[in-house]
Amino acid sequence: MTPDPTGGLIRFVIAGRLNRDFILPLSGQPQLDIMGGNLAYAAIGLNLWRETSGIVSRVAQEYPHTWLEKFRSLGFDLSGIREVQGSLDMRRFLAYDSLETVHTENPIQHFADRGLAYPPSLLGYTGRTPLSSNRTQPTTQTIQISDIPESYLEASAVHICPVDYLSHLILPPVFRQGHATTITLSSDPGYMQPSFWEEIPLLLSDITAFFTTESEIRALFQARQTDLWEMAIQLSHFGPEYILIRTLSYGYCVYDRMEDKRWTVPFYQSQVVDPTGASDAFAGGFLAGYRAHYDPLEAALMGSISASMVVEGSGAFYALDAMPGLMDKRLAALRELVQRI
Repeated sequence: MTPDPTGGLIRFVIAGRLNRDFILPLSGQPQLDIMGGNLAYAAIGLNLWRETSGIVSRVAQEYPHTWLEKFRSLGFDLSGIREVQGSLDMRRFLAYDSLETVHTENPIQHFADRGLAYPPSLLGYTGRTPLSSNRTQPTTQTIQISDIPESYLEASAVHICPVDYLSHLILPPVFRQGHATTITLSSDPGYMQPSFWEEIPLLLSDITAFFTTESEIRALFQARQTDLWEMAIQLSHFGPEYILIRTLSYGYCVYDRMEDKRWTVPFYQSQVVDPTGASDAFAGGFLAGYRAHYDPLEAALMGSISASMVVEGSGAFYALDAMPGLMDKRLAALRELVQRI
């Protein structure tokens, strides 16, 4: 993309993946070929708290510019978007049976089971089973140092969405050499496995906050540990000040290494239509909250509210239509439900 002519100082940067999403949500109409990807939802999670950022991602040449222009209209800087030459399949299929069960393969069967016509734009899609990350060979979606505009190194706060191992290894030191004092990172399942245990300390050494899920952290630790809090403590020893674990049963475990404090922050009880992007919106809301208050608990609360707004409809931009004042009301209500462990 061409540089944005705003000329303003970029305070936040979000790096991650953009997709063309095909979603069969829990309820409501199928969402066929819409803007998606973890970067889109993290950016909206940030924007719900009236913040914008520079965004870094790799896209195919045919990726619709009108989708990206929507972000520009919200105040986001797009000069970190790189168009990739050659083949890059940006499609992502998600079919939800429940909050706990999402299918990413065999879309033909899922459309047939729901009595829906199969979209021609999804022909040839076979699915994406999470594979082990490659330690040495970048993919077409691996974010390179050369992808980062020089102006983005002025940002003081950065969030890196799930991409791949090499992207997560490359990006934090680059932004630390700039002006970033806050760097948050969401785990990718490609390296959250025992074979990558020796690489995890280096991966987390420059991180302020590390977001992961219960299933991914359990996969990483396997037989080493079974208690979630003990896992969080051990990962924090590698560098992060805060470890946040998303559970399915009771919300987020928040561990503060600096103060040796633990909290559980519940999900806000909204009507879930489409769970897509909830964890990413949480991360965006957390980043906005942490830079506003420098308090991990307040940041986690704001992240949980961002996630609650996103899941009530489909598509990354759905949450932007929220009634004025709704988020502040939810924040006040959720604050009463936090538990100190």
